[in-house]
Amino acid sequence: RREQARLKASVVEEDTEQWQKDPHFSGLQRVGGVDLSYIKEDESRACASLVVLSFPALEVLYQDCRMVAVTAPYVAGFLAFREVPVLVEAVQRLQQEEPQLQPQVLLVDGNGLLHPRGFGTACHLGVLTDLPCIGVAKNLLHVDGLVRDELHREQVRSLQRSGETFPLTGTSGKVLGMVS
Repeated sequence: RREQARLKASVVEEDTEQWQKDPHFSGLQRVGGVDLSYIKEDESRACASLVVLSFPALEVLYQDCRMVAVTAPYVAGFLAFREVPVLVEAVQRLQQEEPQLQPQVLLVDGNGLLHPRGFGTACHLGVLTDLPCIGVAKNLLHVDGLVRDELHREQVRSLQRSGETFPLTGTSGKVLGMVS
């Protein structure tokens, strides 16, 4: 917990790049995505992937997928300590092999601020790589008063068109994520 809290102090929550402040993302040219997919029969082995796409054309510019050994155990709330080291290695390989293809933002399979201590895998990776990272989670974590209740389900059902969203605002008043 102490190391997680120390790293969390370096999270940047404000938009710092000009393209982030533009509703059309003018200037954004490269988007990356990272994922770690575990072998069902052996949770100590996984495929670590980093893919960089052009934006807005979404053409593959770079891909690095390799089997890796995952040595840290899974501990709830500390998944990043298991996954981030191999993802950092993938980003470092890209920076060494094709530095001109470094993504301007990384989409991370996992949570970011929406985390029991506000420091999920996306935050952890962003701090260690100094890249803007966005957590893309599959499930709603029940933190800061967020629950998958009837109101939440109704908000999800109200999304009709691609690009529609609503914020995940905790009882603290802090926006922890978006649903699309």
